[in-house]
Amino acid sequence: MVQHQDAQNMSSNGSHIPVLIQEVIEGLSPIDGKVIVDGTFGAGGYSRYLLQAGAQVIGIDRDPAVAPFVKKLDNDFGSRFRFLPGQFGQLAALLAEAEIDEIDAVVLDIGVSSMQLDQGERGFSFMRDGPLDMRMEQHGVTAADLVNGLEARELSDLIFGFGEERRARALVNAIVTAREEAPLTTTKQLADLIEKTLGKGKPGKAHPATKTFQALRIAVNAEYNQLVHGLFDAEAKLPPGGKLAVVTFHSMEDRIVKRFLKPQTQQSRHMPLADEAPQCWRDISKPVRPSKKELADNPRARSATLRYATRNEVQARPFSMDGLGVPGMAKKQEVGAK
Repeated sequence: MVQHQDAQNMSSNGSHIPVLIQEVIEGLSPIDGKVIVDGTFGAGGYSRYLLQAGAQVIGIDRDPAVAPFVKKLDNDFGSRFRFLPGQFGQLAALLAEAEIDEIDAVVLDIGVSSMQLDQGERGFSFMRDGPLDMRMEQHGVTAADLVNGLEARELSDLIFGFGEERRARALVNAIVTAREEAPLTTTKQLADLIEKTLGKGKPGKAHPATKTFQALRIAVNAEYNQLVHGLFDAEAKLPPGGKLAVVTFHSMEDRIVKRFLKPQTQQSRHMPLADEAPQCWRDISKPVRPSKKELADNPRARSATLRYATRNEVQARPFSMDGLGVPGMAKKQEVGAK
């Protein structure tokens, strides 16, 4: 369940090779001459490959630390690349502000990037000691604020709802006991406490801290809210024939994307005849997962799933989280909240 945008294996020019990049390119093809929004720019892996394939690319990212990667693509591709700082959940507003009216495709690679994971001082990784931070925009509420400030029930609901950690209650009991002695302020402190409480886990399996760190990061950055807003903005901005590709790294994100692209029929015991939900997408792909070769080259890609689809002529739907399987607490988060 490790999540990241950019794969760790490197290309000949020293840049990251993003997860499922060839499959993304196939899903968005033809690419040459198209205007493609890379809504999760990260270290610029997807943008670079799309530019090399002949696209014009508009990169979006909320993390100020992406600046060196933006500069690199500016130097390499000039006017064919443009960067808009901000959240992909506000994609439509960012494009309008930049006076960009027409786009042909949107690609989203959900989660934390390898760039962020590899910087211990950002606090995203339980594998590197650093402050318990996890803020993509580097300001606002931190993971430490949540761990030390939330009431036990709320923290347990967060870890269970966003991380699908079944032993959340036992873990939170341990956290509450520990924080009464002193605040938990570093990734190592929290990871060690999780391992002590839940056990070390079996060899070859995910670290026991994975789900809790995932939950805290999602909460700090309102990631589910961002995802749903980004999906609906893409639907509104893409013309008929426009394409959307989304790479996710855990089952809940993938479920949201699946239900968004192909809404389930809406029915209840009071309405035996189901009303068909609006179908705004066609040529919806089956889930695409990394090949054995990619997994051998890049074990970090093991939980990645790609789905892509083509916009049809049905009018875009109004924003709604209903029927997407979004955890209830995510619905309370405002997109753009700091």
